[in-house]
Amino acid sequence: CSCTDVHQLDRAEVLEFFLLLRGPAYWHILQVDNKNSTISKMSFRSIEQLLRRNSKIKISQSIIANGIHDPKEEQSVQALRESLLASNQLPEKFDDHHVLLRFLRMRGFNIIKAKEMFLNMLKWREDCAVDTIAKDFKFEEFDALKRCYPHGFHGVDRFGRPLYIERIGSVDLSKLMQVTSIDRYIKYHISEQEKTLSLRYPACSLAAKKHISSTTAILDVKGLGMNNFSKAAREMFIEIQKIDSNYYPETLHQLYIINAGSGFRALWRVLKAFMEARTLKKIQVLGTNYLSTVLEAVEPSNLPEFLGGTCSCSATGGCLLQDKGPWTDAGIIRASKVANQMSENIHQKQANEQISGKIQELEDCAAQTKETLETLICKQKELGIHIEQLRELLRDDVLAEKKTSI
Repeated sequence: CSCTDVHQLDRAEVLEFFLLLRGPAYWHILQVDNKNSTISKMSFRSIEQLLRRNSKIKISQSIIANGIHDPKEEQSVQALRESLLASNQLPEKFDDHHVLLRFLRMRGFNIIKAKEMFLNMLKWREDCAVDTIAKDFKFEEFDALKRCYPHGFHGVDRFGRPLYIERIGSVDLSKLMQVTSIDRYIKYHISEQEKTLSLRYPACSLAAKKHISSTTAILDVKGLGMNNFSKAAREMFIEIQKIDSNYYPETLHQLYIINAGSGFRALWRVLKAFMEARTLKKIQVLGTNYLSTVLEAVEPSNLPEFLGGTCSCSATGGCLLQDKGPWTDAGIIRASKVANQMSENIHQKQANEQISGKIQELEDCAAQTKETLETLICKQKELGIHIEQLRELLRDDVLAEKKTSI
C-alpha cells in the first residue's frame, strides 16, 4: 500500500488523530481548521442539540415579522447564542434573535454580562416554576382586584405596541390586601408578563406587520404620595420592579407617569433608587398637563375618556376591564396560528438542512480518519519490518563476535 511518512505529521495533527480515535467524549477538544477541513469544534454538540430539539430549532430568527437585523446587533446576538449553545444553556423557547437582543441591550452589548443575566433568568424561572404559573395559575380574585386596583391593557400605541394603563392613585390598599396577598399578586403579575410575551406581542406584530416586543404604559398617580404608599405597597413595587428589570428586560418602551403632584415627586425620589438607569431613561414624569405628550404616542380612540381620550368601552363595563387589543381579535388569532405553523415548517426545513450538513461533515471526518488509520497501519507494518531487520542485524553481530572470540 502507499504510505506517507508518519514523521510529517506535526504534534497538533497527531493529537487530533488521537482524539478522533478515543471517541466522541473527546471530540469537543478539536479546534476549527478550515484549511485541512477537520471537523469543527461545534459540530458534534450542535448536531446533538438539533436532534434533541426534534428538528424545531430556531436559527437566531424571529417567529413573526422578523424584519432586517442590524449587522452589529446580529453579530452580538450570534456570539451570545453560540456561547449559550456551547454550554448547552439555551432552551428552545428562548432561542430567538429578539429575546437574546433584549438581554444584550440591557447590558450594553457586553456578552459576558448579558449571558450572566440570561442564565440568572433561567434559574429564576426554574426556582419560581414560571412555566407552571403561566400554564396553571388561577387568579380567582381577579374581578375583586380590578375593583380596588384599576389596571389593564387597552389597545395599542401609534406604533402598534400594547398599551397598558394603571390608576395606581385610585388603589384601595387596605381592600387590596384583603382580596389577595403579595405572593399571589406577584404570581398574577408573572402570568400576565408571560401572556404578553406569548400572546400580546405576537398578535400586535401580526396586526402592525412589524416586530413588536415592548409595551407603552401610562401610570396615573393622582393622589399618590409618601403618606398613602404603605410598606406593603413599597415591598410589592420593589419586587415587581426587580422581576421586570432582571427577568423581562427591555419590554418597556415608554412609561408616562401622569398627574404627578408634589407628594408623588417626593415618593419618586425614593422609588427610582431601585430602578436601572436604562429603565429610568424611558420614564417621563408629567403633571396634570400630560395630554398633549401622551397623544403623541397614543391615538385618542385608544385612550380612555378618563385620561382625555375618546374611548369609553361602556359595553364591557369600562376600559380597564376589557383587555382590548389585537390579541383578542379572532382574525389575528387565526392568522397567528397559520404563521406559527408556517414558521414551524420553515424551521423544520432549516433544521433538516443543518443536520444534513453535519452528517456530511461527519462522513468527511470518517473518511479522513479511515485514510489516516490505513496510513498508520501501513506505517506500523513498515516499522515492524524495520525492527525485525534491526534485530537480525543485532543477532548477526552477536554471532560474528562469538565466532571471532572462538
